[in-house]
Amino acid sequence: MSPTDDAAEKGVPVAPPRLRRVLDLAARRIMPQIDSGPGWSNVETASAEGAFVIPTALSAEFEVARYEGLGLGDGDVVLPVCPVSFRDFMLFEKHAIDAARGLARRFVPAGYRVGQLYETLTRRTFPAFRPNALWYRQPIYYMSNALTVVPSGTPVGFPTYSRALDFELELGVVLSVPLRDASVEEAAAAIGAVVVVNDFSARDVQLAEMRSGFGPQRSKHFISSMSATAVSGVAVADRLDRLTATVSINGNTLAHTGTSDMRYSIAEAIAHVSRSEQLYPGELFATGTLPGGSGMELGRWLAPGDELRLEIDGIGVIEHLIR
Repeated sequence: MSPTDDAAEKGVPVAPPRLRRVLDLAARRIMPQIDSGPGWSNVETASAEGAFVIPTALSAEFEVARYEGLGLGDGDVVLPVCPVSFRDFMLFEKHAIDAARGLARRFVPAGYRVGQLYETLTRRTFPAFRPNALWYRQPIYYMSNALTVVPSGTPVGFPTYSRALDFELELGVVLSVPLRDASVEEAAAAIGAVVVVNDFSARDVQLAEMRSGFGPQRSKHFISSMSATAVSGVAVADRLDRLTATVSINGNTLAHTGTSDMRYSIAEAIAHVSRSEQLYPGELFATGTLPGGSGMELGRWLAPGDELRLEIDGIGVIEHLIR
């Protein structure tokens, strides 16, 4: 059996013969359906646990360019869902605190030592390591680049302007219907697909950008990645906050984590975004990094030659060779 046949047998979407049919994004899993309006075409993605429909406005020509730009051809793994936008939340307080400690440890060592002393003496979290006050009042997020999301298996290199490449294991969901001023229940029902997301980050660049007061830019937008498989929202709706996950590098498991202890549920976060804002099918929302789901928290920074594996049980796997 060829690698392509083996991937298809496992339900992983692969580029079909003749890359110019890539609009299908893998005939075994995604099939064009009835046109739903100018510029839109529905695609139905079947999984072992159900089916979901994600309309997409991305053209066949654009998808060809995306995959050819990555050097992908016939038989290579492609995205199960091509998002039309990407919002990334920060829903886990433990990640926010531990990541702040890790960032300070590497880039602001004097501040890290002050924080350590404070926490040792008071047995309380150093205030500078805690999220901004707004985080405790509402879900916060930033807009990332939906056009630079790549599939699992794509080799990833350091951006030319960074020496601190990091990974971030996250849970992602994709809308299947439009939303506006949605209730939490309506937001939950609108989740069509669930995927694993990896928000690559250039940490040395991120620190300066966050200090600018204008949020992350080149530290985040250069690349993100997604699992090769997706699960229908209905299939996992009752356990989105109880999924388990692991982080491994070079075959060594570095962290066991999961989606429990979110400050806000995914549905609450989506409902918040929809207030007086129109949301569309195909938009991707990620939880932000699961606790212990980044190298900055673990003290394990990526290096060329590393083999990264991020997995959320029952959802999917992301794997990359770091160049």
